[in-house]
Amino acid sequence: MPNLENSFRALRVLHVAKDLFNQYGFHNVGVDRIIAEAKVAKSTFYNDFHSKARLIEMCLTFQKDALKNEVFSIIHSYRELMLFDKLKKIYFLHANLEGFYRLPFKAIFEIEKLYPTAYKVVIDYRNWFIDEIYKLLLNLKATASMEDAHLFLFVIDGAMVQLLGENQLDDRDRLLNYFLAMIDSD
Repeated sequence: MPNLENSFRALRVLHVAKDLFNQYGFHNVGVDRIIAEAKVAKSTFYNDFHSKARLIEMCLTFQKDALKNEVFSIIHSYRELMLFDKLKKIYFLHANLEGFYRLPFKAIFEIEKLYPTAYKVVIDYRNWFIDEIYKLLLNLKATASMEDAHLFLFVIDGAMVQLLGENQLDDRDRLLNYFLAMIDSD
């Protein structure tokens, strides 16, 4: 039973840290705040995670794995969906302030220099994602290119910037429709 208790405690720390990082950023949240809100001892935190850098890496890995599972599920489990509908589902999975992509998106701008190992988790996900989108686009259009797949990710990133902006414009549909129209032309 102690191992199960340790696992739940570690998950609680991960979730608290993820929420705090999402809300305040990676640099504005320290270990003391995380352990206070997760209600764990500092020694327990360091036994489980060893450092803030390792915690950030684990938070991003958790988010990356969840995203990969969702994307994989959309691509392979929804066989009845048309390719455009799959792209839409994948797009809205990512362009969502409450979704799994928010933390990796924030990490792109905040952690490259200070937490390079954690940053690599995000870059690896983005590369994997671009490859998966490229495969989908090839099924849609034989002349699709890797640049088209990169553009799809940039459209997602643009939607996130808009959602996180002060005006909080929700032009997600317009951005997606513009991309899909561009892909569909030819």
